[in-house]
Amino acid sequence: MTDSKTPKKEITPIVSSEHLTSPDSWQLSEFEYGLIIAYNAFSRWMMRCMSAAGHVDFSPLDILVLHNVNHRKREKRLIDICFVLHVEDQHTVNYSLKKLVKAGLVGREKRGKEIFYSATEQGDEACAQYREIREKCLTSSYRAMDQESAEMSESAALLRLMSGIYDQASRAASSL
Repeated sequence: MTDSKTPKKEITPIVSSEHLTSPDSWQLSEFEYGLIIAYNAFSRWMMRCMSAAGHVDFSPLDILVLHNVNHRKREKRLIDICFVLHVEDQHTVNYSLKKLVKAGLVGREKRGKEIFYSATEQGDEACAQYREIREKCLTSSYRAMDQESAEMSESAALLRLMSGIYDQASRAASSL
């Protein structure tokens, strides 16, 4: 029980770069720090999960591209993959596609001037193994948290909203 005369301990925000904050933007810096550590943890997770599935030497982008190509079992063009993954530099996705084709996980078919990519049987199996490991190691822990699905959906919506704000800010910065 706390005494009403006992001063409350103020919580210091955890930020990545205190020198970038202003008195009214601590929450944004806290959010950015959360993004930094979440991005790095997610990247590490994807690489280790893919490695456990028997496929090493793939970057986080390679793994995202594989899963996107396999999504809904539909052929996709480079531009479609970049659009969905929100990747501006097509050459990085193209490099990932070349690695995945060389590894036998993705196939390519040229039709006129367009190249269409799809997961091979081996790529489909790699995604299935990834899912199995994801269920054992990640999804089971998530379920144990007893989180409401609405809370997770709200967090996802906030991330999408903030990505739009960062996109607009990057366009503004490009015009300076």
